Amino acid sequence: MKLWEGRFDKPAAKSLEEFNDSLPFDRELWREDINGSKAHVTMLGKTGILPVADCEKILGGLRGIEEDIRSGKLEICGAEDIHSFVENELVKRIGEAGKKLHTARSRNDQVATDFRLYVMRAFDELTAGLKELVLSLCERAEDGLDCIMPGYTHLRKAQPICAGHFFNAYAEMFLRDMERAVQSRGRTAVMPLGSGALAGTSYPIDRDMTASLLGFSRPCENSLDGVSDRDFAAEYLFVCSLAAAHLSRLCEDIILYSSEEFGYLDISDEYSTGSSIMPQKKNPDIPELIRGKTGRIYGHLIAILTTLKAIPLAYNKDLQEDKEGLFDAKKQIGACLGVMAELLLNIKLERETAAAAAEKDFCCATDIADYLAKKGMPFRTAHAVTGRIVRDRIADGRTLQDMTAEEYAAYDPLFGPDICGKVKGWACAEARSSYGGASPARVKENLLSIKKRLEKYG
Repeated sequence: MKLWEGRFDKPAAKSLEEFNDSLPFDRELWREDINGSKAHVTMLGKTGILPVADCEKILGGLRGIEEDIRSGKLEICGAEDIHSFVENELVKRIGEAGKKLHTARSRNDQVATDFRLYVMRAFDELTAGLKELVLSLCERAEDGLDCIMPGYTHLRKAQPICAGHFFNAYAEMFLRDMERAVQSRGRTAVMPLGSGALAGTSYPIDRDMTASLLGFSRPCENSLDGVSDRDFAAEYLFVCSLAAAHLSRLCEDIILYSSEEFGYLDISDEYSTGSSIMPQKKNPDIPELIRGKTGRIYGHLIAILTTLKAIPLAYNKDLQEDKEGLFDAKKQIGACLGVMAELLLNIKLERETAAAAAEKDFCCATDIADYLAKKGMPFRTAHAVTGRIVRDRIADGRTLQDMTAEEYAAYDPLFGPDICGKVKGWACAEARSSYGGASPARVKENLLSIKKRLEKYG
């Protein structure tokens, strides 16, 4: 039975039913719909809007439906949407009392409430998944405290860094994602129920009671906005999209650093694939697939923003398009976070290769310029002197580490015997000791700070 069919003389066309019905995807909201109904009817009984006996019948019926869906005894099918399914099933089970469930609410505020409850849960799961990933990054960072690798700008070697600094950088990104998720969840936890179709209700409902029963922080203050607001869905998809962007950047680095050309990381065989034709291949399919799924998640964000851009107040059927993309994004980001957390725990730092690379391609050149500047030479002049040294070494096919102290002194008398020790990869990394820098000591501080900040997320 359609909840709205009383006004119509003819049944809905089959094509309309197929096009209009949302049960194939909004069945995902069955927990939220039943919980929302239980809270609503509890409030109706407490306020005297419905007889307590009827409310007890309704609550018993809802609990039975919940148990049967959870156990698999009851299949969700044969209705226009999950809200119709639950109400029709309730009436089947308890009779006329079930028809009173919808007193003092509309499907508009019911849908909006169910969806917010779902997204609140989705934010909680997202935060938990991000936390596991950050913990994996922390483990890798700790493992990398005694390893030096090149840091890059423009995908060209720049300066030696402690390898832990690399993993901590991504941990910081995902910590920001966690903070965004928690803040956005707070804005989601505003209850639309009681807004009715658009204008509230004439019944003496207690919205604060219902909000408290459902775990909302408060009821919404404007009924028009309450039934039509989907900012929370867009925010969820934005947080997922930015987390996916950070995942994709991490994937790109892992793909590069585990290649033969770099060789700083080795992905465990358990998290790699091979080729059907080339026996030697070990492919980074997991990070490649995560990188690909990022575009899919972006698409869901663009879709909801496009849907919302021209909807007049209040509810319009366009808003049925708010769920499928979000359901998929939740599934995809959860899978991506989980498998990346596992992969990171099964990745090996190739220490000797990384350390050797940190001294190649003139990675330590900045330290030569800094050496001269610390002895009083203007930095711009020191930069030019160092540039000449680099140019000459490129010409003669030698490295900074090949040079003797006397060769350095030939470029400027400020160079002393200690210069040769300054152009070692480990020495260069240790020299980056400013707050937030790449020295092992500062990286350890950063790691402890990350772990401390994680504590507030339970």
